[in-house]
Amino acid sequence: MRVLITGGCGFIGSALVRLIVRATDFAVVNLDRLTYAAEPRALAECAEDPRYQLIVGDVGDFELVRDLFTRFRPTAVVHLAAETHVDRSIDHSEPFVRTNVLGTWCLLEAARNYWEGLRGEERARFRFLHVSTDEVFGALAPNDPPFSETSPYAPRSPYAASKAAADHLVRAFWHTYGLPVMISNGCNTYGPWQFPEKLVPLAVSKALLGEPIPVYGRGDQVRDWLFVEDHAAALLAILRRGALGASYCVGGRCERTNLALLHMLCAILDEFLPDSPHRPHAQLIRHVPDRPGHDRRYALDPTRLERELGWRPRFDLEAGLRTTVRWYLDHQDWLAEMRRRYDGRRLGLRQKASTQELA
Repeated sequence: MRVLITGGCGFIGSALVRLIVRATDFAVVNLDRLTYAAEPRALAECAEDPRYQLIVGDVGDFELVRDLFTRFRPTAVVHLAAETHVDRSIDHSEPFVRTNVLGTWCLLEAARNYWEGLRGEERARFRFLHVSTDEVFGALAPNDPPFSETSPYAPRSPYAASKAAADHLVRAFWHTYGLPVMISNGCNTYGPWQFPEKLVPLAVSKALLGEPIPVYGRGDQVRDWLFVEDHAAALLAILRRGALGASYCVGGRCERTNLALLHMLCAILDEFLPDSPHRPHAQLIRHVPDRPGHDRRYALDPTRLERELGWRPRFDLEAGLRTTVRWYLDHQDWLAEMRRRYDGRRLGLRQKASTQELA
């Protein structure tokens, strides 16, 4: 089996590539633009494997993508390449539309052209797995049941809207052309190698420096949390055994408020760093003004994934967070480097926004 993975140097993408190389005999071509959040070092263990190849390029480059299909002749595509951070989509939405919507269309069109030229067993085996998010469904009230595969779409941020548009395109290619697609909608994911614009690595990074750990509003926003290795295992299960045209909710059944999650992280840091001058680390938590249109609760029901494909998460939230914190403590130089990249990125975006306002 030959798998074309887009965004394979990203956080979830790199976990999936590592899993495939470790656990299967598949060949992998990784198409990644190597943006600020990509980390090729997360795939160091795969670099010398003859089954793995990295191609630096944009999923929106149709000629490049078409050439990859011609040369690599994939059995399957897993599409993870995306702009993902809600705050950045609020500040500047154009890259989200370009990558998440137009990039997805480009990949679908190239895949369709390639698949329509296949015959027999090659055509029957081909799969296209599009990796999406729970945010396409909007927000849940406190007592609502979790989202499922039949929940209506109601995106509430530019990021969520761009992913919803991509999901609709994928389904359209299934219904219109018969392209053998599948969709996964995943919950909040955490673990090693995550870029520190996300809550868990940002909190750990700031705690190590004794800086304020920000939490939006009252910190009562509820999220469903899943360890990255469990998310990667779910994607591999869908790729291998998922039903054509189906979507699968990848949830962890671990709902927590952001504030509660930060207190769990701080307690783990207190345990792992008994001599830290910043203990108790929870004293660093600071409430900051909420972001516009902040959804109060997300949760996913993974019953279909569990029942049909036999997937279960290996890590509960406590075990996953402890593994994650220990990894960041063992890789503090990397975390500091990523924080500098993150801070520089934020400064550049603010300067760009100010220039646009003046114009």
